[in-house]
Amino acid sequence: MTISELTLKSRAEEPVRRFEVFTGAGRRREWAPEEKARIVAESFEAGATVSDVARRHALSPQQLFTWRREARKASEMIPAFVPAVVTPEPAPASEPSAPPSRPKRRGRQRRAAAIEVDVAGVRVMIENGASPATIAAVIGALKAGS
Repeated sequence: MTISELTLKSRAEEPVRRFEVFTGAGRRREWAPEEKARIVAESFEAGATVSDVARRHALSPQQLFTWRREARKASEMIPAFVPAVVTPEPAPASEPSAPPSRPKRRGRQRRAAAIEVDVAGVRVMIENGASPATIAAVIGALKAGS
C-alpha cells in the first residue's frame, strides 16, 4: 500500500481526516530578527515555559532553545559598559578665606596603572584590581574601534 492510499483513502463511513497541500518552493519559514528577539524575550518571562511559547508560535521547542543559545552567545560577545557620568569641577571661590600654608603642586598626581594603552590619542588606564571581564571588554572595544 502506498502513502497516498493510506492518507487519502479511508473507509466509506469515515471521512478523510487530514489533507495537506504544500505550495511554493517548499522553503523553510524565515523569521525577522526582531520577531526572533521578541519570541526569545517572551520565553524568558516569569512563568513562561519554552514549550508553551514554542507551541504558541508554531515552533519546535528545539528551535526556540537554539535561538535562546544564539542570543546568549551574542550577548556574551558584546562588551557591557556602564554610562560615563561627567560632572563639572566646582568653580573656585572668588575670595580665598585663608592663604594656603604651602604651595599646591602643579599637575595631577597619577596613580600607578596596571595597564595603560594609548590608541589614536585616546589613553585608557586600567587600575590594579580590575576584573578580567572588564579588561577583556576594554580590549575588545579597542579592537572593534580600530
